[in-house]
Amino acid sequence: MLETIKNLCLIDGVSGRENAVRDYIISEVSAYADSVETDPLGNLIVFKKGKETPKNKVMLDAHMDEVGMMITHINADGTLDFDCIGGIDKRVMLGKPVTVGANRVNGVIGVKATHMVPASEKLNMPSVMYIDIGAESAEDAKEVVSLGDYACFNSDFVEFGDGFIKGRALDDRVGCAILIDMIKSDLPYDMYFNFAAGEEVGFGIAATAFYKVQPDYAIVVETTTAADLADVPESKKVCSLGEGGVISFMDRRTIYPKELFDKAFELAEKNGIKAQVKAAVAGGNNAGAIHKTAGGVKTIAVSLPCRYLHSPSCVLKKEDIEESAKLIRALAEEFANG
Repeated sequence: MLETIKNLCLIDGVSGRENAVRDYIISEVSAYADSVETDPLGNLIVFKKGKETPKNKVMLDAHMDEVGMMITHINADGTLDFDCIGGIDKRVMLGKPVTVGANRVNGVIGVKATHMVPASEKLNMPSVMYIDIGAESAEDAKEVVSLGDYACFNSDFVEFGDGFIKGRALDDRVGCAILIDMIKSDLPYDMYFNFAAGEEVGFGIAATAFYKVQPDYAIVVETTTAADLADVPESKKVCSLGEGGVISFMDRRTIYPKELFDKAFELAEKNGIKAQVKAAVAGGNNAGAIHKTAGGVKTIAVSLPCRYLHSPSCVLKKEDIEESAKLIRALAEEFANG
């Protein structure tokens, strides 16, 4: 699965521009799936027959899109103004390399050099940031970039330390990789999979796919913020790398059914799978839209703990990917079997 994660993380695919990610996933699953279709809003819906017809219809969801930027103005000096797509802390953007548009034009997020900044401003976020693509004028820039082009962080995928990986877009390409791996395997029951568009902008586009399929149960496969860092109080650490999949009882968009929350830990204990509680009511994901679809869908989120989320250098532990994948499979089989 690691090679799949690496390949996915190196594909540009900000919200609304997931085409290349979707094409890669189609190329990976088409030979193993019984149906593959793209809905009008860009969700990729996959059906895979299992050995038996399930008592309950189960659908799993992971989103294809990543945070990024969109070009809003081309300045006279050839630099590019932009707005963020999704929630990005501007502190992680300063001086970072990016690629712009489908032509993958190289650039850098530029700011005033530190020796030009007055001491009174050094502790403040810069009021102006721009993308420098090495153009000498607006005319030069317009030859390779247009308004509405996206920009992505340009960051390598790296393995380091004791089982860690670093890359951009691990939120949520790692979830996509887990679903791809399930589709390629022999499943005990028929299952549906949704590779969602537009999650990072919070529009709940996944709901259209779930309305079409109308499953009884949904499993949202995500990443979530791990704050297991030295300067964070114990009560604020939320979750930790190396402790397995993260189960939420509530976030800003969803209160998860208690019986599903309990079932996750019951299955984890029964099967010797590592799992942990998300010890905070924060954030949100596609579950917020999915659980209200049609007549309602019983929904649980299984997230992977991730440091430095929504940055060029998201960090996961390989062990958590393996443990989360086991728990997701166990939950899917349990829900399908009733």
